[in-house]
Amino acid sequence: MATVKLWTDTEAEAHPVVARVFADIRATRKTDFINNFWRALANHPDQLDRTWAQIKDVMTGPTTLGPAVQEMIYIAVSVANSCTYCVHSHTAAARAKGMTDDQHAELLAIVGLASLTNHLSTALQVPVDPQFQV
Repeated sequence: MATVKLWTDTEAEAHPVVARVFADIRATRKTDFINNFWRALANHPDQLDRTWAQIKDVMTGPTTLGPAVQEMIYIAVSVANSCTYCVHSHTAAARAKGMTDDQHAELLAIVGLASLTNHLSTALQVPVDPQFQV
């Protein structure tokens, strides 16, 4: 259950900033669907506006990684940060942008391995090799 109200389309249309952002999300993503993340952020219109601007810039602008890889990175960070909503949202987006079941399985294997070795390295307090210093 959300800790804030999830705005309806009627409520969003009554607030100029929220209405503008929701309209831009729909136009940019070519869909009528506004997900619950945006509906929750609508409680703070300035934060909604800033967050959408950043996501639009990074996730919908020109990319050298490609849209599916961007989403896969988002999945990995979301797993590391234990954000269930983001894992589900960005897995759906990655699949829509071409991520295969095999790629998803490999991604999760890498995420699991990195988590293991990160924790081992932290627990052991392994000093960084001079060759790795930039």
